[in-house]
This record gives sequence, structure tokens and C-alpha cells, in this order.
Amino acid sequence: MSLKTDQDKDIIEYLLYAERDAHEVIKITDEFPELTIEKAYELQDGLLERRLKENNTKTVGIKLGLTSEAKQEMMGVKEAIYGYLHEDMLAFEWEAIDRSTLIHPKAEPEIAFFIDEDIQGENITEEEILKATKYVAPALEIIDSRYKDFKFTLVDVVADNCSSTKFVVGSKLALPDSIDLGNIGMTMSKNGSVEQTGTSAAVLGHPLKAMVWAANLLGSRGKGFKKGDIVLSGAMSEAITMEADDTITAEFDLLGSVSVSCK
Repeated sequence: MSLKTDQDKDIIEYLLYAERDAHEVIKITDEFPELTIEKAYELQDGLLERRLKENNTKTVGIKLGLTSEAKQEMMGVKEAIYGYLHEDMLAFEWEAIDRSTLIHPKAEPEIAFFIDEDIQGENITEEEILKATKYVAPALEIIDSRYKDFKFTLVDVVADNCSSTKFVVGSKLALPDSIDLGNIGMTMSKNGSVEQTGTSAAVLGHPLKAMVWAANLLGSRGKGFKKGDIVLSGAMSEAITMEADDTITAEFDLLGSVSVSCK
């Protein structure tokens, strides 16, 4: 199905304004229940194009979402989703994020893949992903849906660039073939108190499976991973909420730690 161009523009403007003004909005499927997942990715493309121009930024990577079977079941879907990361979303461990610029942020622990060669196609294998990955590192993604009460359908969240807002990458880089990527344990704390534990096996059974899924779906749309991309492979546990003065730290077996603070 297709919407009229002016309706597409209205939806994109509606979502952009919510991010710019840091306020939540009613999910778009309330007004457009007929939207399909294909149209949602088209809207995401339009949103990203506008965002790149308005924020004078550039694309630096991709993030995967709904990579846990429990989350897929909860959403009533059978596959993961993806969104894009922009340079202005990159945050740093030494610099607190201004809470007033966000709506209702949550932090998720992930393994970041640093891609060293272009990957495009529809029959990509785990071996090809490994070969193309220069390093892996611990990461925290700050998700911040524009939708009221963080509630949405699959179509809503895809159009919203999968709640992408900020991400932080830890300073320890590891060679991907030097560790067992499918068996990395993780503990996530808020202000020194443990709130979540998880494992890389929560990411579709193995982060490489999530990476293969994404590469092949992107390939079917004429896209792919690009040399220099940072790819966040999916959450290893439930997300935890962030407020002003919070510091969240995730500690990973073999990969070290990464932290993010809000002011």
C-alpha cells in the first residue's frame, strides 16, 4: 500500500518534531492502522534523510532491535528489526548526556561490531560477517521512543527508526575470533546496584545470527553493512530506565565495561 506523499511528509514531520522538542506523541498507527511494515521502512528512510540534513550529521552504523525471542513473542512478530545510527547519536563515557534533551530514555547492553569491509548480498554467512569484522566492543544503546508511555506496534517503532537516540562504545576492542561471541555474560548496574544480568546467547541465540539476519534483509533491499560501520547487534537483557544523575554501567565477560551518565 502507499500513502499520499503529503501524508508521508506529515508523519515524518510529526516524529521529527517529537525528537526535536523531546516530547512524547500518540503512535502513528492510531491514525493510520493500515500501515504495513514495508511502508514503515519507507517512512524510516524519509525520517533519516530529513534528520541527516537538519542535524548536519552522517550515518555511522546500524542497530538491530527485537533480537530476543521473548521480545518477538511479546510483540507478536517472528523477526528482528533494524534502524540507523548517526554521528550525532554517539555519546561518550566521560561526558554526561543532558536528560532534558530526551523523552523517557532506557539503556540496553549490546556487543558492537566494527565493520572493516562492505557486506552486501542475500546469502551472507556467519563466516563472512566474522571476516569483515575488525573488532568487537562493549556498548550501551540509549533507546528513547517518541511514543507515549513507550508503547507501540512493530510498524510504529520501525518508522521511528527503532527508538534510536544515543549509543556509547567501550574503550576495549577485541578481535572477534579471539573470544566465544555466543557465550558472553553481562551484568548491568545503575548507580552501583545490579539491575540486569544477561548473556550474548539472548541475541537470537548468538550475535552472529543476528548480524547475518540483518545483512541478508538489508541485501534484499539493496542495502548492506558498509566499511566503517558500527553495528549494535541487539540487547543482551531488558533495558533499564535512565534519569538525571544516573550512571549505568555494563560489565561484559572478556570485553570489559562501558558506562553512560545523565545530568
